[in-house]
Amino acid sequence: EMDNKLGFKPIPMAVAVALTLLIWFVIPVPQGVTPRAWHLLAMFVGVIAAIIGKAMPIGALSMVAITLVAVTGVTADAPENAIKDALSSFANPLIWLIGASIMISRGLLKTGLGARIGYFFIALFGRKTLGIGYSLALSELLLAPVTPSNTARAGGIIHPVMKAIAASYDSDPEKGTEGKIGKYLALVNYHANIITCCIFITATAPNPLVVELVAKATNSEIHLSWGTWFAAMVVPGLIAMFLMPLVLYFLYPPEIKQTPNATALAKEKLKEMGAMKRDEKIMLGIFVILLLLWAGVPEMLFGVKVDATATTFLGLSLCLLTGVLTWDDALKEKGAWDTIVWFAALVMMANFLNKLGLIAWLSESMQGGISHLGLGWEAGCALLTLAYLYAHYVFASGTAHVTAMFGAFYGAGLALGAPPMLFALIMASATGIMMSLTHYASGSSPVIYGSNYVSMTEWWKAGFIMSVVEILIFGTIGIIWWKVLGYW
Repeated sequence: EMDNKLGFKPIPMAVAVALTLLIWFVIPVPQGVTPRAWHLLAMFVGVIAAIIGKAMPIGALSMVAITLVAVTGVTADAPENAIKDALSSFANPLIWLIGASIMISRGLLKTGLGARIGYFFIALFGRKTLGIGYSLALSELLLAPVTPSNTARAGGIIHPVMKAIAASYDSDPEKGTEGKIGKYLALVNYHANIITCCIFITATAPNPLVVELVAKATNSEIHLSWGTWFAAMVVPGLIAMFLMPLVLYFLYPPEIKQTPNATALAKEKLKEMGAMKRDEKIMLGIFVILLLLWAGVPEMLFGVKVDATATTFLGLSLCLLTGVLTWDDALKEKGAWDTIVWFAALVMMANFLNKLGLIAWLSESMQGGISHLGLGWEAGCALLTLAYLYAHYVFASGTAHVTAMFGAFYGAGLALGAPPMLFALIMASATGIMMSLTHYASGSSPVIYGSNYVSMTEWWKAGFIMSVVEILIFGTIGIIWWKVLGYW
């Protein structure tokens, strides 16, 4: 009864508070670290522990974090400067890029354009189970650039299409027939989602955070634009996307291999939807405008550069002006407002940990540890990347993981002598790949796992195998491709 009256879960919150107090009061401030930086680290560790333990929703925790930074004055002496610091990240364009994009992606659901794209590919390629797998992957690829909530994309748009196909073959977990086709399609549904998160900055919320942390670590010498990221990731990403349905087909072969009536079902669904409506056409047009501007096409052709966040605001304004979305739709997009709040809090804390010198100190300590092993930067960075990637087994949020670990690990790699751009791309790839591991690794995993087509053991096995396959692709073809592009 008590639990329900509190706004937090007592046990995870007690652990988070205990960790904060332990670092703040008990552990002595190490040499080379200022007391301020150490106190901010104490609060930061507490916040990350509370996020991992799900002590409160992440947005609510972020409000607490902003309050703590403002009230304790760890960043500034004057109270008016402390609150300015605590709120500083709300002016960060990347945060608004993600928030506004999530609002735009509501249009894909509202107009039905997302489902139409899914059924269109199944009508074309759905004669075999493997073909349906590739259709889901293609739909993901098309929707990913303008859907930064990978949960909305995999869970809200693709998953209902996948379930409709499975149901048409009587593949139902409740009847124990998930092995017919549903298990395979659910895994493809999930892993296609993860691979697209690697390919586009705007495919998942943690990616812009990676961009921000790389820029901070290199004093803005490396600022990954939408186009640079896409150019780097598209070749290894597409190879991974091509192999993934085959690997899963081999791992968990569906009982039904031929699916002639999947194309019939998809055509039936498309017939029900009728011709493309006005709003769908407008949505498609906005979608194309966003892609062209993000990819920097007008700049290449006419020398006209539009900032990525300004592009997103243009897309949202067009949705509102044409009536494809109403302001009410934008207000109801809770995920967008939630993301803006927690993103601002976590970026702010990470920024000040950097400004106060703590990230540099952590990076040097790690670099020192690796140097003692007598490894060169190549082996040292491989070790750092694997430790960073597989640490995701203890994280239920990509954002919490990136905020907690990316800056220090990236800094340690640079201190070891890694080429900054190369190591930035390796760590960015690892940020996507790590989300394949568990049934709580990303926002879309609980949705798809929760449909019960795949058991936990099967999910973890598929996740681990896919992570190895993707590490091999990005670690070989990716690195060669980045050399070809002249990125290192």
